[in-house]
Amino acid sequence: MKSLTLTVLLLLSVSLYAQKYDFLQPIHIDIVEDSVTTVIDSSKSKPVDITGEYWISTVYNPYKYAKEPKFPLQLKFKDSTYFSPIGKRKVVTSRYGWRHGRPHKGIDIDLITGDSIFTMFEGIVRMARYTRGHGRTVVVRHYNGLETVYAHLSKYGVKENDTVRRGAYLGKGGVSGNARGSHLHLVVNYKGVSINPEYLFKFDDNNQIRANELWVTKKWTQPIAHSSKRQSKIKPLLSEAEALASLIKQRSIYIVKPGDTLSRISKRNNVTIASLCKVNTIRRNSVLKIGQQLVIEK
Repeated sequence: MKSLTLTVLLLLSVSLYAQKYDFLQPIHIDIVEDSVTTVIDSSKSKPVDITGEYWISTVYNPYKYAKEPKFPLQLKFKDSTYFSPIGKRKVVTSRYGWRHGRPHKGIDIDLITGDSIFTMFEGIVRMARYTRGHGRTVVVRHYNGLETVYAHLSKYGVKENDTVRRGAYLGKGGVSGNARGSHLHLVVNYKGVSINPEYLFKFDDNNQIRANELWVTKKWTQPIAHSSKRQSKIKPLLSEAEALASLIKQRSIYIVKPGDTLSRISKRNNVTIASLCKVNTIRRNSVLKIGQQLVIEK
């Protein structure tokens, strides 16, 4: 019995030392008659450390001078749904894309000042402070590498370095910063690069994630390829092969007809005016001629 007691004390000492220096998983000790059984308890293993890389609370984009992630990239979600960032029906008033000659890197969801805001997934609050454009802003970093940004708040409900569960209260919506009317400006970033939120999530009553494993190409990170006035045509890329195949540009020729404008042509062909101008080396105020050929690139 004396030797058994010494063995147990020795194992406890090793366990405490291992946990302190984090080179072994925690262990659970069961004493069965005169023997000692060691069982690895994986439920007590530490989660992924998401605060170890570019964890800066004083800036909106800590990855500003980091190397851009390699595309196409794969994102994984453990659930098939997300928690709605507002507690009522979601109405998107402005989409990810080109707006007023500038990139709009998120979507705007209508709300009334004072409406509660919730985090879409579990994670850790990296930033909760005022920024010039976004006003009162909360940034939550998640365990799959994404960060969700909740901007124009009127009140904070969390502070930096808080661990939050899925659906946790973050604060109240409002009009702080550069906002025209009460709304939630929702941004989804991956290592500092914005992704069109509607490519990842369906903003309907079911709160669905488009797929548990999604491949993201640069197209979905470039506002110039989208219009803030309408939802882009979305076909989720579910494999690397699909993602690589989608990178092959498809071009067609459009013949300008009587009454055509760049706005009408862009809507008819599901491309942005900015893209039309870039591909054809023309300006927004360029005069179109009947019979003129324009390249449509998708």
